[in-house]
Amino acid sequence: MTGVVLATGGGSGQAAPRAGNHLASRQTAPRPVPLRLLSVSPADGTRNADGADIITVTFSKPLPAGAPMPRVSPAVAGTWQREGDIVTFTPSTGFVAGTHVRVSVPAADGAVRSGYESSFTTAGYSTLRLQELLAQLGYLPMSWHADLGAGIDDSSAAAQLAAAYTPPPGTFSWQQGYPKELYTFWKQGSENLLDKGAITGFEADHGMTPNGVASPAVWAALLKAAAADDRNTHGYSYAIASQGSPETLTIWHNGRDAFSSLTNTGISIDPTPVGTFPVYLKLPFQVMQGTNPDGSSYADPVQWVSYFSGGSAVHYISRGSYGYPQSLGCVELPYNAAEQAYPILPYGTLVTVTP
Repeated sequence: MTGVVLATGGGSGQAAPRAGNHLASRQTAPRPVPLRLLSVSPADGTRNADGADIITVTFSKPLPAGAPMPRVSPAVAGTWQREGDIVTFTPSTGFVAGTHVRVSVPAADGAVRSGYESSFTTAGYSTLRLQELLAQLGYLPMSWHADLGAGIDDSSAAAQLAAAYTPPPGTFSWQQGYPKELYTFWKQGSENLLDKGAITGFEADHGMTPNGVASPAVWAALLKAAAADDRNTHGYSYAIASQGSPETLTIWHNGRDAFSSLTNTGISIDPTPVGTFPVYLKLPFQVMQGTNPDGSSYADPVQWVSYFSGGSAVHYISRGSYGYPQSLGCVELPYNAAEQAYPILPYGTLVTVTP
């Protein structure tokens, strides 16, 4: 009974369907399951992503061999890899802090359909890593060393960027010899006055406006300097202008008491600002202009000028004596003392004016 399928029902006498038609219906090809985007990591909407991390794209099934790979914008160098239904992007260096990254999956015609796009924003860099680098490069009154086995390849831009997001563990070691006041400004892992002074000094050394702010430009220069081991050559200084009697200016440089002199601070009607401020502008000579308390104008030639707060500066001006309030807000020194102090008050030096 070749070619015939017999019915197994209860003897109705109906003919069985032809074998050929039955086989044809069984061999009809199933509809293909469309490729779907399941997830992207970092997840869509993430706001504090690590810009050095791998990007992972997961599909509902393996991406066909001829299909275009996902796109990353802004474009950075890196490599894509396939493994089953997952493709991963490993950036050669990574995305800088605060970058809005878009990951899209194009169709065969290059268009991106709805639901095939995801985006995230990279985090800011770590304040702790900022401090590690500033200490490592000599802009803080301490050194920093990575814990055993936790170091990075300092010459690798990719390693430096990754560490900016996730700092390696290590130890800060203070340089001895500074007064106790300096230690009170330090807050490991949090912004503080020591950081501001160190950033100001770094900015001046690298051709940027010294304002003590860790801007994207500062971070870019800092990571480059770390990779090149471009260290501070001025040493570290700290100064105290004491408004006791007599008034004095003392400077500690590289952990030792390097300078002390009588000085003049501001009179009561125009006092020197009290607090701690970083040196942000240095001029070997200028003519200072302003208004005297009696309303008259002045234009005084001064030398060895180191500005630390607004119009207040450490500088030389000729006076009959020194050691008590005479200035209009500045810290005045005799000529020889000012000349000696000028090179050990580099940009970023913290100057404390006592009450």
